[in-house]
This record gives sequence, C-alpha cells and structure tokens, in this order.
Amino acid sequence: MPNLKTIAGAAAIACAAVAYANQSKIEDAPFQLPPQAVFIDPRSFAVMGPNATFRENTFDNTFFNPTATTPPFFQVFDEAFLQILGPNATIRQVAVNDTFAFAHEAPIYNKATDELFFASNDGGALGMSDLNHNNLYGKISMKDVDAAFAANESAINVPVTELDLPDTIQMINGGTGPYNDSLLLITSGRGPLPPSIALVNPLPPNNATVLLDNYYGRQFNSLNDIKVHPTNGKIFFTDTIYGFVNEFRPAPLMPNQVYRFDPDTSAVKVVADGFDKCNGIAFSSDGKTAYISDTGVAGSVLVNNQTEPATIYVFDVDPVSHVFKNRRILAFIDAGIPDGIEVDTQGNVYTGTADGAQVFNPDGVLLGKFFLGTTSANMVFAGPGRLVILAETKIFVAEIAANGFSLGGPQ
Repeated sequence: MPNLKTIAGAAAIACAAVAYANQSKIEDAPFQLPPQAVFIDPRSFAVMGPNATFRENTFDNTFFNPTATTPPFFQVFDEAFLQILGPNATIRQVAVNDTFAFAHEAPIYNKATDELFFASNDGGALGMSDLNHNNLYGKISMKDVDAAFAANESAINVPVTELDLPDTIQMINGGTGPYNDSLLLITSGRGPLPPSIALVNPLPPNNATVLLDNYYGRQFNSLNDIKVHPTNGKIFFTDTIYGFVNEFRPAPLMPNQVYRFDPDTSAVKVVADGFDKCNGIAFSSDGKTAYISDTGVAGSVLVNNQTEPATIYVFDVDPVSHVFKNRRILAFIDAGIPDGIEVDTQGNVYTGTADGAQVFNPDGVLLGKFFLGTTSANMVFAGPGRLVILAETKIFVAEIAANGFSLGGPQ
C-alpha cells in the first residue's frame, strides 16, 4: 500500500471543472433514488467547453463532486447501481480517530463472533508505524454497530480492540477469510524480518502460524494482498515494493508479481507478471475470473507519475495451471488508485480509491461510488447487505441490497 499523504482529504471539494448550467440534469433523476443518493447523468458533463477548469491532479482532494454534496453519500452514474444499493440504502460513519490511521487494510469479517478485523496503515500517513515500529491489527464488534443503528445515534464511534499478536507478524497489509476458522493474513515484513503469509486465531490468545515466508530461499519484496480461490482452495497473493517506498523494507530484489501458494504442498509459483505495482486481488464467485489492480501511479520513490497505471486488470484463470491468462483492462480510476478489490455475487467489482469506493460492472462501466471524500484502501462484505469500508481514520458501514460471497475457499 502506498503512502497516501497526498491522497487523503478531509472533505470532498466540488470539482470546479464542472459548473453545470442545467442543474436539473443532476437533481431530477428519471428514477427513484435512496435518500443519500444523487444521480449524475454522464451526458451532463461529457462536454465541458474550452473555458472549463479541468482537474489536474488525481492525488489532491478536488474530487469529482459536481453536486457539492456533503459526504458520505452515493453517487449514481448508471441506473444499474440502484440494484446494488436497493431503495433504502444508507451509509454511516461508525468509528473515527482523526489522529491515527487505524483502519487501513486487511478487512476480515468473522461471522462466528460478528466482528470485523482490520490493520492500521503500515508505513504511511498517520500509521504510527515505520522501520522501528510494527503496525496494529484491531477489531470492532458489529453487534455494537447494529445497536448504535437501532438507537439511531447521530454520532457513532464504536470501540476498537487491538490484538496482541506475536512478533512473527510484521506489518500486516492484507487479509481474507476466515480460512479454516482462522484469519488469513499477509504481511509486508519490516527491516530484515521477512514478509509472510500467516494464520491467526480470531479468538484470544490470537496465536499465529506462519505458512510461507520465502520463495525458494529468497525474501519477497513486501507482500500486499491475498485471496483464497473460491473453488480450488489455493491461495493467491500479490508482491510489490511499497515497503521499500515507505522506507521500512530493503530495496526489492524480485519483480512485482502475483503468486499461487498451494496449502496442501506448500509449493509456490508465479501466475502473473508484467505489472508496475500489482496490489489488490479478487476473484469472481465461480473462480473463473481474477482481478488485479496495478497502482503504479502511486508510490514512486521520487514522485507520483500520473501517466503510470491506476488500473484494474481482469484475467481468465486457467483451470489446470491456475495461471492468469488473457489479460485485459477492466477500468482506469479517476481518483487516486484502485487499491483493495471485492466482488459481489452478481460480479460487480468494488475498489477502494482516493474518494471512497467505486463500483464497476463486469464490463468495466462505472456504476457509482460510495463517496466518502477521503481515501479508502479496502472494504469487505460483513454479512448480507452490509458493506464495511475502511477509510484510514474512519470506518463506514453501508447497508445495501448487494451481497458478498464466502472468502474462505470452497464451501
């Protein structure tokens, strides 16, 4: 995960580039909207004119918010987004700590305890972690969230409990599951301590078992994100250089690649390469399609280069070799980078971006945004119709019609 000091914004600023002459195109949607939603017809901004002020920096907080609506809210660009939201969709902040990026990555929902687990920022802005300090892994009770919703509390800030993990777990950046009743975590490593894949007990004492920490004797660069294949049960993960960029890992010694780990044999193989910085990973529910985000635009040692990828790629998964084949573009992101990726039961693709979370259909059409006005690195479905979005110093919960599927492998 890159350092997001220049990406996060305290609030969305209306994009000066789009001063609509015909405001009715936005306000008068041709269909019924949930109360927290606004409709923005793509035809209303397709031509801005020669004297318009255009957005010039994907990393500042001049996000595309032509209605100047106060976050959080739903931006609807396509009527199909309403099928995802449902008629009574809501989105609310449920936890906040403005001085600590406690909710960055590795979201895992544990149905057995109705708890949501997540990692603090590792090496980035407000993460309180660096070469000499590990990041933290915490949790909230979704029962607390539900109780606050039921009480109609106006300012919700449920308590966060930090886990006391062993020293073998260094700089958690990704997570999925539960996998065999455990949290499946991936770490970036710290200093000479190697990146790793580990199982962690979601219950005290939160004991950990490391499954992998090398590629035939060579350390990975800084492992980033992880998913279990929904039908074959193999573990797939990305490796990139953000530990080096954020100055808590040595210089990289291998390409940025996507790997497959076989939990039965412990064998590791590369299944995709050719990325600038491969980051988020996800599968369709049938396991035939894989998604990888390339966040090359962010996190150069010297400067962010806006001509580099901020792109989600889609692949076919070979049913025998498990190699990712037939690479093509799903989407390019207009705000920051596409970080973590999730897929719902209908094949829609969700990704964390600089302005919140964006949703694309399987053909790459931007349907809408969970517009937060600040950076989200990842999100996860936490039971039916409940999407939890991590936003660094905040956590949001959206109650919607869409559902996720099990992330623990074959059921």
